[in-house]
Amino acid sequence: MTTDRGTLITIAVLGGTGKEGSGLAMRWAQNGYHVIIGSRDGERAVSRAAEMNQQLGGDYLSGMENGAAATAADMVVLSVPYTAHKTTLESVKEQLAGKVVVDLTVPLNPPKVRTVHLPEGKSAALEAQTYLGESVRVVAAFQNVSAEKLVDPDYKVDCDVLICGDDESAKADVIKLAEAAGMRGIDAGALANAIAIESLTPVLLYINKKYAVKGSGIRITGLS
Repeated sequence: MTTDRGTLITIAVLGGTGKEGSGLAMRWAQNGYHVIIGSRDGERAVSRAAEMNQQLGGDYLSGMENGAAATAADMVVLSVPYTAHKTTLESVKEQLAGKVVVDLTVPLNPPKVRTVHLPEGKSAALEAQTYLGESVRVVAAFQNVSAEKLVDPDYKVDCDVLICGDDESAKADVIKLAEAAGMRGIDAGALANAIAIESLTPVLLYINKKYAVKGSGIRITGLS
């Protein structure tokens, strides 16, 4: 996944100061991608990027306010709680035009986070696509990957990444991102299937609690 100049693309992770966003950001940075940590607070983004660089032992990531991060990126990853989903999209809508947006959001409904909750638009990714319009290619991915497993960039994550979207090229790019993060990306169909993918997360949270485990995940059998 390269730009016209032949270099790896720049990825902005909005909400990159959180566990899942920062875990993915470090893994991509280690594999040569240019990664920008985005936050509503630009200073917080810069500080968090510096912490991650120290953890990785190099100058891998930079930090910016969300709007600046989205502007500078070729691809934007949205890793925010559902409560911040709409406001974050509103703040960067203009900057996202013509780009691929990878939406990790799960519409959890606290305190019942272990029970499936369908939002008004049926899924967060579908809501994002409706709001952003046809110029943006929304792909749903990484909802079922435990943040606890991602925060250690050297940890081998034993699960698959189910990827949904209506643009085949965009899905192929996100499959490469999954591989760069150390996982297997699987094309799981149209963006409408994000309803099922997002709904698996509260099921996994229930399993974690029921069986006293951390970070249960999804593995698709029967594939070579």
